Amino acid sequence: QVQLVESGGGLVQAGGSLRLSCAASGRTSSRYAVGWFRQAPGKERDFVAAITWSGDSTYYADSVRGRFTISRDIAKNTVYLQMNSLKTEDTAVYYCAARFPFRVSTVTEAAMYGYWGQGTQVTVSS
Repeated sequence: QVQLVESGGGLVQAGGSLRLSCAASGRTSSRYAVGWFRQAPGKERDFVAAITWSGDSTYYADSVRGRFTISRDIAKNTVYLQMNSLKTEDTAVYYCAARFPFRVSTVTEAAMYGYWGQGTQVTVSS
């Protein structure tokens, strides 16, 4: 079992930045990959970004590529999502999720992630 706790959400103006954190506990010795997803009201949960255990591979949705950066600190069992140049359409609840094993072919599929955090709200105002 892996427990995940997100933090760092909040209210920010368009063009601003936020950094989300996803702290893992429990079975952290497993080589799990971590993804970030987001869900806006009335919409499906969408893939945002993912990173492999080693951190040597990262993946991004087209809508955030070039603005968001995912990284991880293995020693701290924490994954970060740096969000820059935020837009109003980035407003959503952001979830981190963990999975092992990792398959690049299904990196964007929420159903392939077995462990989820409770989510953190990000609101971008115009």
